[in-house]
Amino acid sequence: MPVSLFICPLCQSPLEPAADTWRCDGSLHPKHTSHPFDVARQGYVNLLPVQQKKSKAPGDSQESIDARKRFLNHGHYAPLQKLISQKMAELLSNDELINEQASAPVNWLDIGCGEGYYTQEMAQMGPDAIDLLIAADISKPAVVELAKVSKVAGHLWYQLRQENTAKTTTVYPLVTSAAHLPLRPHSMTGISSIFSPILPEAFDNVLMDTGYLIIAKPDVGHLATMRDALFDDVREHDSDKFLQELAPYFTLVETCRVSTELTLSAGDVADLMTMTPYAYRARSEKRQALLTAVETAAFSTEAKFVVYILQKISV
Repeated sequence: MPVSLFICPLCQSPLEPAADTWRCDGSLHPKHTSHPFDVARQGYVNLLPVQQKKSKAPGDSQESIDARKRFLNHGHYAPLQKLISQKMAELLSNDELINEQASAPVNWLDIGCGEGYYTQEMAQMGPDAIDLLIAADISKPAVVELAKVSKVAGHLWYQLRQENTAKTTTVYPLVTSAAHLPLRPHSMTGISSIFSPILPEAFDNVLMDTGYLIIAKPDVGHLATMRDALFDDVREHDSDKFLQELAPYFTLVETCRVSTELTLSAGDVADLMTMTPYAYRARSEKRQALLTAVETAAFSTEAKFVVYILQKISV
């Protein structure tokens, strides 16, 4: 029997997926207790124990998720989505990686996946690029949205088991903490972290030797005119401040930048504020003044992103 890709978040014993209930074997629990985790009707699994929560409902709210869905579905960040998929495809067709993997499946973790805008594009790459796609976020409402879309697309793991097909990338939507990933050590071929926390030790633990890490962040000048309208004191994004933290575990392979001019409606501006920290960092009168201004004229700004590609240092 193959070794399970997943581990129990309570006792770290091997955790076996199933269509109705995931269950660990309890082998690492002092009393050999087996822990069950039910599969929700939408198709996700909640692997976030209450003791790992810092609030009752951690992560993005439903309001933020709905705003982001509307904004992203208008294609405003499509250039970043395409760049990430392009870079992933290049990495996964790399001869060095293919030789390293041999016949092993390609397992990719999209950490902080949110409602799945970028995850769904990764799933479309197909099994020739990615066999198993783990979509993980601490926000239950976000993972619910991703699971629904994956289910409609026929990408969920239990759907593919039932159909016994190898023509589709298998998606596992998980509610979990990025700091306590329920994944077997050194089991991931790659990780993507798009506007999500960077956890060097956790990433190093689950990545295989020479595995890849893709990080996307706002670049200097991102949404500059919007920030000028909302804040008296504008601080630039320090996009690469985390690279020093990653240095003991990863080496920087490539840095890519992409930008796109945006012409936003009043609804777009409202959604963009809601889906970003601007929703609570900007003063209410500043937010209202901007919304009032865009009721009569479209708002122009520029989205600027930086994507870092790193490779794990083989010990």
